[in-house]
Amino acid sequence: MMNHNKIYSQDDGKNSSIIKIFCIDLANYSERTRFIWCSAGVFFFYILYGYLQELIFTLDGFRSYGWFLTLIQFAYYTLFGWLECKLKGVKRRIPLSTYMMLALLTLGTMGFSNSSLGYLNYPTQVIFKSCKLIPVLIGGIIIQGKKYGPLDFIAAGLLCIGLVLFTLTDSMVSPRFNIIGVAIIICALLCDSVIGNVQEKTMKQHKATNTEVVLYSYGLGFLYLFIILMVTGELHKGATFSSNHPMETYGYALLFSLSGYLGIQIVLTLVQTHGAFVAATVTTCRKAVTILISFLFFYKPFTMQYIWSGMLVLLGLYLNIYSKQYGSKIKIKSLVVFIQQCCLRHNRIQQQLMTNV
Repeated sequence: MMNHNKIYSQDDGKNSSIIKIFCIDLANYSERTRFIWCSAGVFFFYILYGYLQELIFTLDGFRSYGWFLTLIQFAYYTLFGWLECKLKGVKRRIPLSTYMMLALLTLGTMGFSNSSLGYLNYPTQVIFKSCKLIPVLIGGIIIQGKKYGPLDFIAAGLLCIGLVLFTLTDSMVSPRFNIIGVAIIICALLCDSVIGNVQEKTMKQHKATNTEVVLYSYGLGFLYLFIILMVTGELHKGATFSSNHPMETYGYALLFSLSGYLGIQIVLTLVQTHGAFVAATVTTCRKAVTILISFLFFYKPFTMQYIWSGMLVLLGLYLNIYSKQYGSKIKIKSLVVFIQQCCLRHNRIQQQLMTNV
């Protein structure tokens, strides 16, 4: 999927008075109503996306077919992108040579991400993907020469600590934990960090639309992966397995891909109507709910250490969002006071709970 933090919608910018979701114009609705509808859409489609992704990997024997699932997903995304390009009359602006690199990075991001679920719990995968700020920050410095403030590095530090603690907890209590999964998801993060910066730079330079990038990135990525799986023999194995379970593979993958694709469109609308800060806040909250639903609907060991380490990750994400919104206006001293107030409130709540007990 495209990097949500690096998405631009040039085609929407042609008429800022038109705010559409699935051909429904929301311009006549109040700002509050638009926010409620967009937020509800983000939660619905991405929670469904995560649920279906984890559900597919509960199918007995499917864990080794993560790359075949990626092939199916790329096929659906290519189809959706082609239909949207036809409806909007979108023409290619970015050179094919650039798309060949973008397709390879997209393939790495999605393929490694899907494959990691064969070795890791879904919540652990979500936590890792939430921490892509770290490689993105490094990639931004190296690729685009960006400069970051102290708050960005504090956020990255909190993400690192929370990620390490969450991973250590998972390694102690989860029977599905495998260090290979950690290596695979790190590869996905590295590809994601590079693709985000390349997308941002390329789309600004050529004024390309998101629809165009989706079509060519996933279309070429599909061709790459089809050839790789055919040469390695995994294409035949995956097709044979899926033919025995068509609903659980092709059927769920269709809903899984469609929910992810539609989710992108709603996030773009939320960015257009309320800004990147609000959109990032909503998507961060959605990740927390996704993890909660994973523990509720799919059996796995649970310990309070998951909560403490997850809260560190959420705090790091919040600081990153806060930094993007206020930039140089941020005062570290006021932020420290805010964190102290949060800690005091947390202690008061704990004392009240102890008193009630």
